Amino acid sequence: MKKRTAKIHRKTKETDVNISLNLDGEGKYEIDTGVGFLDHMLTHLSKHSKIDTVIKAKGDLDVDSHHTVEDIGLCLGECLDNALGDKKGINRYGNSSVPMEDSLANVSIDLSGRPSCVYNVEYRTSKIGDFDVECLEEMLRSFSNAGKFNLHINVPYGTNAHHTAEAVFKALGQALGAAVKITGKDIPSTKGTL
Repeated sequence: MKKRTAKIHRKTKETDVNISLNLDGEGKYEIDTGVGFLDHMLTHLSKHSKIDTVIKAKGDLDVDSHHTVEDIGLCLGECLDNALGDKKGINRYGNSSVPMEDSLANVSIDLSGRPSCVYNVEYRTSKIGDFDVECLEEMLRSFSNAGKFNLHINVPYGTNAHHTAEAVFKALGQALGAAVKITGKDIPSTKGTL
């Protein structure tokens, strides 16, 4: 079987991002973005998807974390798309419902080649520690756009913002792991392409 791995490096005046993925990994990770809470969430994504992930990023954190978080989403999506190749044999779809104490996150993915992000998540606070929660939606929207996949995230309830975000990233990991899994031999589409 062909290795499903990819690496990407993106350098701008605002950020310097290096990412590598192995879709057939064990969920091993090395993550250092300079944004502690984001590292915590990306660790969950790697662990629960079983995708080996290396992310090293430096950004203009003296401004805020927005550019770093957004560019990581873009690079992660592009890297995922590259690692998937022609998508032959993938399951294509993945969904997961994950509770985290008071919060419940439902995530569905379609690796269709068509980007779309539906993000129905409300937080009771605007920050988790010093992290702006609005950056999470920005990152996930960038991830699905650059990765060319449908991403639907719905959190029907949750009171603790940290628990809500953690449930989202664990569910995302579970759904993504299911979607990239090889379950057949053909491209999973009546069109013959994704």
